[in-house]
Amino acid sequence: MKLVSPGEAAANSNDIPAEAGEEFVRIGEMAKKYGVTLRTLRFYEDKGLLNPKRDGSTRLYTRRDKARLKLILLGRKVGFSLRDVKQMMDLYDPTGSNTKQLRMALDKSEKQLARLQKQRALIEDAIGELSNSMAIVRQMLTERAAPQASAAG
Repeated sequence: MKLVSPGEAAANSNDIPAEAGEEFVRIGEMAKKYGVTLRTLRFYEDKGLLNPKRDGSTRLYTRRDKARLKLILLGRKVGFSLRDVKQMMDLYDPTGSNTKQLRMALDKSEKQLARLQKQRALIEDAIGELSNSMAIVRQMLTERAAPQASAAG
């Protein structure tokens, strides 16, 4: 069995019209490159976030799919839901100005930033309280260890 590159496979297939110079990437390569599981990529496809081309049962990802995956991963990293990411990506129009998409992205980003800042403040408070508690426990241990040291000597 001869393994061929995704580009060769796509070029040799009658089912997939290859755009000029477009490279296709198989699911395993895509998962490895972006540090996700095969299951994650299939899940994103099921949710309509990615739309790989098919050659039989083989998924072939395009440059567009790669760009969309980068946006999905960025959105997830900053805390957007998949629904939010999909809403923003679905507004993209390659021939338009995309002002509606940009406004939505800015609106959702402002709301998410406020949520993250609130979470950070809560985390900073928790860290402060935990640090204070640890200092008290250390002091108690020091006080309790001192009498034992003098009794032993």
